[in-house]
Amino acid sequence: MPDLSRYKGIVFDMDGTLIDSMGSHAIAWQQTCEQFGYPFDGQYIHDLGGVPTRQIAQLLNEKHSMTHDLDEVAEFKRQAWLALDESLSVIQETFDVMQRYKGTLRMGVGTGSERENAIRMLTETGLLEHVETVVTASDVTHGKPHGETFLTVAKNMGLTAKECVVFEDTEIGRQAAEHAGMDCIMVINGKIELPAA
Repeated sequence: MPDLSRYKGIVFDMDGTLIDSMGSHAIAWQQTCEQFGYPFDGQYIHDLGGVPTRQIAQLLNEKHSMTHDLDEVAEFKRQAWLALDESLSVIQETFDVMQRYKGTLRMGVGTGSERENAIRMLTETGLLEHVETVVTASDVTHGKPHGETFLTVAKNMGLTAKECVVFEDTEIGRQAAEHAGMDCIMVINGKIELPAA
């Protein structure tokens, strides 16, 4: 487990970092791509983990020279994802960090999910009570890889960027932490990758 004693706050990404939900998002995107005629590329979608749905729809339009209505695509994906309704599981290694530093460090969540989905998932998994702030795609102007999501979490906790460390599972999320001026610890396939000392 990483030693986080030099920080005052932890910012957790949600999907793929705290909650094992990336598989269901990929299935929902596959269904959405089929519906709208986008070629489905699982790796491309995975690499966009943390990017708000509407923004991914815009990227797909640009990539495939299409002009689908962004809200329509985003809503279809949201409904497809909700219909999967799989039971959500907590990623144990990150949850252990949360337990270890509860009451010692301040904690918040910074996610590319919409607020309604994020609160539902954090409530269902019992994680909501462990964090003092949740910043979602609904709460910011610029989603990841922009640093606004993580900076807003820090601000809500009354901390500076340098006082926080981010836990993330995607390259886009890592870039967002970098743009926010925060250290970042990666969680790859549910395992925390300790930075070289």
